[in-house]
Amino acid sequence: MTETNRDPSSPTTAYASVRSFGSLLAQAWYSPMLLAVSRLHGEHRRRFDADVRRWSELTSAGNGSTLRLLAAYPEFRTLACYRMRRGGARSAIGAAICAIIYPGERTLHLTCADIGAGLFIQHGFATVVAARKVGENCWINQQVTIGFDRPNDRPSLGDNVSVHAGAKVFGDITVGDGAKVGANAVVRIDVPPGYTAVGVPARLLPPKSQRS
Repeated sequence: MTETNRDPSSPTTAYASVRSFGSLLAQAWYSPMLLAVSRLHGEHRRRFDADVRRWSELTSAGNGSTLRLLAAYPEFRTLACYRMRRGGARSAIGAAICAIIYPGERTLHLTCADIGAGLFIQHGFATVVAARKVGENCWINQQVTIGFDRPNDRPSLGDNVSVHAGAKVFGDITVGDGAKVGANAVVRIDVPPGYTAVGVPARLLPPKSQRS
């Protein structure tokens, strides 16, 4: 049956209509949050716009629409509130209100002082990002802890770093550009650019091009 002659009374068509209507309602509900985040400017706006582009590339709900991302992904709402908290006093107030009315992923904690543009958080539950710095276009999965042994000993992540499910990254270390941290790895040593850290405790694997 083609799109042009599909029976509007069929269960499949009815289900699709209900889902479409529900999506529209959700987007209408999150419209005030979109207005709040749209007040970002300067570097904060540049980073948020990069977040939107990255999430749109990596998910099916985005299609370049900030509103769809806000409605579909609690992790994205958490990231949006993080950006707003750093966008000045008025944006910080907006973030506090949005966090109450439009809660994000409640077990995702972004307490990093500097998160670069284009961060993607997949699933994101039970995840703590308390790094000194996170570079641009990083990817962080669920049940990840990026934290410190002592308050001033925090990791720094370069650009294009991936930290996979269940990984732990601790201490005053650097994870270089393009490096990967494997699932469930425990990392307490520097990871050179392009290397992969795997295992407990983590051991380092060079880039594939350098492996014999």
